[in-house]
Amino acid sequence: MLAEGFAHLGNAEWPWLLAAVGATCLTWVAAACTRQGAVVERLPRRRLLATQFAAGAANHLLPTGLGASAVNLRFMTVCGLPLARSSAALALYLLAESIGRVALLGVLLVAFPDALRLGALVPETAFGPLLAGAGVVFVIAVAVLALVRRVRAAVLSFLRTALGEARSVHTRPARALALWGGAFAFPALQASVLVLVGRAMGLDVPPAHMAVAYLAATVAVALVPTPGGIGSVEAALVMALVAAGGPAAVATAVVLAFRVITVWLPLLPGALTLAALVRLKVI
Repeated sequence: MLAEGFAHLGNAEWPWLLAAVGATCLTWVAAACTRQGAVVERLPRRRLLATQFAAGAANHLLPTGLGASAVNLRFMTVCGLPLARSSAALALYLLAESIGRVALLGVLLVAFPDALRLGALVPETAFGPLLAGAGVVFVIAVAVLALVRRVRAAVLSFLRTALGEARSVHTRPARALALWGGAFAFPALQASVLVLVGRAMGLDVPPAHMAVAYLAATVAVALVPTPGGIGSVEAALVMALVAAGGPAAVATAVVLAFRVITVWLPLLPGALTLAALVRLKVI
């Protein structure tokens, strides 16, 4: 399937791929807006945007987005924000981005309930173990909070700081607009990149269904601890596009091109930008 997918890459329509590259660049602007909206203080705009570009490279060194979080945490502390408030702003960003992604997925699923047909791909017996595993994790977390006093005190202190930061941000309309506008724009732009790549490859799936497939796949693999989602995102996206009605080989080609544009093409420039920011003590 991979070999056939690579063969389809030669048939891509380049104008659509160039549009996908442009939409990918806009995702860094959306991320910068969300980061600025999470703090009251004004952050240096150019450095903030460069940091989001560099964070993408760092994100492929550590699992589950820890690389990008570490870069942005360091950037905010260098800008003068205390570590507690920087951590609270980071948590607010992650929460807003997650809400935006899940909310978009919910709206699209309501509008297009038949967008995904998972019955042939995911057996019904798989949902029981998944729910059981999530329940075990929740019980363990509650037990640790209830029995370990230091952990409970640290969590409560962090929550007080985070709630105070969230209230301060939402008292300023410009910050709230940047936070939530960027939080919704970021996943929407990423989904549009997949749609544009699908058009370039001639994938016979409606654009709205491709957007649903992207959002569902990324929500599903959010807790998979792989650096940059490498491996897990590709598998989930191919499965989601096939569930949306696309041929497996073409869906594989679409995912390969999508990951080249969003991950591998910016990787080297992002790493060089990250090195420059470290050398200039921006982070």
